[in-house]
Amino acid sequence: MKKIRKILPLSLMLLMSIGVVGCGGNKKPVTPDDPTVDPEPPTPTPVQPIPNDSGLPTEIIPLGEPGIQIHYQRIEGSYKIWGLWLWAEGKDGDEYKFNYADDYGVIAYYPLSHFGNPKSLGFIVKELFESAGDGVWHKDGNYDRFMDIDMLQKDSNDVYHVWIRSKLVDVFTDKEREHVMNAVVNCQFENSSTVYIKVNNAIEDPVLYKNGDVLQASLSGSKLEKTFTLSEPADVADAYSVKITFTAGGEITKPVSIRKLYDYNFDMKYGFNGELGALYSAESTTFKVWSPISQRILLRIYDNGTPTSVDATKGNDQFDEYEMVKGEKGVFSYTLAGDLEGKYYTYFVYNSSNPNGKEIVDPYAKSAGVNGLRGMIVDFSKTNPTGWDQVEYKTTDRKHLTVYETHVADLTSSETWTGTEANRKKFAGMHESGTTYKGVATGFDHVKELGVNALQVIPFFDQANDEVNTSFNWGYNPLNYNVVEGAYSTDPYDGYVRIRELKETIKAYKEAGLSFIMDVVYNHVNGIAGSNFDVLMPFYYFRYTETGGASSGSGCGNDTASEKAMFRKFMIDSTRFWTQEYKLDGFRFDLMGLHDLNTMNQLVAKVKEINPHATIYGEPWVMGTAIAEGTQMANQKNQDLFQGFGAFNDQFRDSLISGGLAPKESRGWIFNTSNPVAVKNLYEGLKGRVAGYTNDPDKVVNYATCHDNYTLHDRGIAAEIYDEGILKKANAIGASFVMMAQGTSFFNSGDEMMRTKIVYDNDGNPVHIKDKDGHDTPYYEVSENSYSSPYKTNELNYQWKVDNPDLMATYQKLIALKQNVADLGLSEQEVTASTTFTVNGERNDSVVKITFSSSDSNYEAYVGSPCLYTYAKDSAEPYNISLTGKTVYLDSLASTISGDSMVLQPYQVVILKSAK
Repeated sequence: MKKIRKILPLSLMLLMSIGVVGCGGNKKPVTPDDPTVDPEPPTPTPVQPIPNDSGLPTEIIPLGEPGIQIHYQRIEGSYKIWGLWLWAEGKDGDEYKFNYADDYGVIAYYPLSHFGNPKSLGFIVKELFESAGDGVWHKDGNYDRFMDIDMLQKDSNDVYHVWIRSKLVDVFTDKEREHVMNAVVNCQFENSSTVYIKVNNAIEDPVLYKNGDVLQASLSGSKLEKTFTLSEPADVADAYSVKITFTAGGEITKPVSIRKLYDYNFDMKYGFNGELGALYSAESTTFKVWSPISQRILLRIYDNGTPTSVDATKGNDQFDEYEMVKGEKGVFSYTLAGDLEGKYYTYFVYNSSNPNGKEIVDPYAKSAGVNGLRGMIVDFSKTNPTGWDQVEYKTTDRKHLTVYETHVADLTSSETWTGTEANRKKFAGMHESGTTYKGVATGFDHVKELGVNALQVIPFFDQANDEVNTSFNWGYNPLNYNVVEGAYSTDPYDGYVRIRELKETIKAYKEAGLSFIMDVVYNHVNGIAGSNFDVLMPFYYFRYTETGGASSGSGCGNDTASEKAMFRKFMIDSTRFWTQEYKLDGFRFDLMGLHDLNTMNQLVAKVKEINPHATIYGEPWVMGTAIAEGTQMANQKNQDLFQGFGAFNDQFRDSLISGGLAPKESRGWIFNTSNPVAVKNLYEGLKGRVAGYTNDPDKVVNYATCHDNYTLHDRGIAAEIYDEGILKKANAIGASFVMMAQGTSFFNSGDEMMRTKIVYDNDGNPVHIKDKDGHDTPYYEVSENSYSSPYKTNELNYQWKVDNPDLMATYQKLIALKQNVADLGLSEQEVTASTTFTVNGERNDSVVKITFSSSDSNYEAYVGSPCLYTYAKDSAEPYNISLTGKTVYLDSLASTISGDSMVLQPYQVVILKSAK
């Protein structure tokens, strides 16, 4: 997933992530509207040829199946950075490039089957992601365009054509732009008794249907907008459609969107509070699934979890089928006698959006066969490793946590990890002991040696991946939320193996003294189309814009609707399940700012009923998403209203390294060699505060880097600092601030040994940075967001540890301080009242001095900036530190000291200790 970790207000921009990934990997930025564009200027005629710089081929090769050609002309004539965002109505979208050119402009030619043979397509002309170097892209015009396929005529090659021009909202059916295409802009229930229709060309009186029969309703409106008023409230279980006849010719029948019907007491009427899923016992299993709008659901039971389409040898498609019974609140259920453990199951769902039925996996499935295509019936008593009953929740105060973020595969994917080959990139490798490289500990033993007390693992729930032929993926493409990802198990075909191996991993880390924290992604799924949520309840589980398009604050085209009662319930049920069954110590919420505050507060309270010490935090960025105005969101603006959970502090990060959306060349406090940067937010972060949002360290996670964006080493490379010695010293400065800050301390795996994410070409060779003349330099290009990069880019190469033992030692000492010194884990009230924890900027803020205490010692820390002497008020004066009565706990430069004082150097961290 590509995620940008700092989000500006919607009026300025919307996020791609950090991160990001299909959204299996790519979190895509949403453009700000362009206020400079006239939404509907007059159509210019005649058409004039415009120079075309696209370089695209002009000889069109027929696809051999029905397709769409979108012809696009730019007044400016420059096409190279432009493409399309295309989506089937109510479904996810994706970026498409123009692939041909003609004398009109450029053409996007794609098969309709690629979009599921839709009746309607929406599209935006936009800058290509690869051309938007600042992470922000722009539309051509302040509008989305739509086309109804039924309104078009096919040519002899089975191709539908439309023509558009920059700065014009209309879609035309001819090259001369004389005929505006008939389009239905909106067709939906506005409330339970009103159907609203909006079109772009005049129509006759439309006809409303219910389940295929004409429905009598009063009609009002104009030639372009019509409203039906029903005599009785609509039922979401019924199928409604409207036949629309355009005055100038053309007829189309459109389904009426029911998405707004969910806003009118629907949750009160149909919300269900009981258990859902496959409720197993040795005597029988009861299956329960919620779908008030469905007419019929069939339960299918398989002996095999592998479809033959995945593996013809291992697979088997035979099943037994049972008619489920629809009951109270729209819950379908069926009970099968006998011990079904180890069998697999799916639901075959019939409703107005799926009249021919569609097979899905139960959203509440707790394990699955290969690729997550069939849910599994699990006897969890058979999944526990020896000693599991003795595994306990960790009770570490979150303000003393040092969280080490890693990916399952990163710890073991490098050739420098020399453990069991079958365990490489797997859960089993994560906790394999005894691995070394050139005399240094690697993998699990490295994490233990480092001394951290918490591990946060990038998503390990089931993802929309090929679990057999694996490729690197961060994992922000959820498929089955309550299922363990099979790619990390030694046998993805057996739904039991993934559970057992994850539990063995969790057990090993907990026994080593670490809390185990799970990265979760409830803000979007891999894709709406065909997802179990959308098949069961079309338009319920996701947010939609006023024109019916899927909301994309996540950048993935499908924001989930946490404010809906049954998705709120799902999030709560899911996190409680993971907490209870896997004994997790906490959660990190991806793009938490997309969830409503009410849901997050309820969820945290319910999780803490199971584990009172659970550490929960997330990304609090202010996101643009389609939600009722005035809804309080779990973002920075409401951080003081968080109940029992916290959030990342981007203000602290940006002061340190100038991260997030800052230009690559900008430098934060630890890299800036000429001028001290603004340090107010750095000092606030050291006190466990986020300026303007909260003063409570229990709600703050301080960090410099995470999996998103650059590593600490590579942030310096991006800012054109190529001296490895300087980069190492700057790294130590960053770590010192993170570990001496109040609140939770967090860092990305590998920073402790100068991790770099080198970019490789298609032949596997590292790509060199070019100089201004285009020649290779000795330095390598580094990845800002490595979600789509190979294992080689993302690996932890333990040669770095061999090369940087001094940095490793610095991290170990800082981590030990954070975990054991009382004054580095203060409450909001204690920080305010403390005389023993202080933060001072000296020498024009080019030196930061921090004092703090443990039960038996006082500490003084001095951190010298890169510009310690270049911007001091009196650069001739050395900055002397008295050593009288003190011992040196940490000197990041390992200085030779004689006498009772030392001179602080640029990039130096010195921590002194004295007895009380």
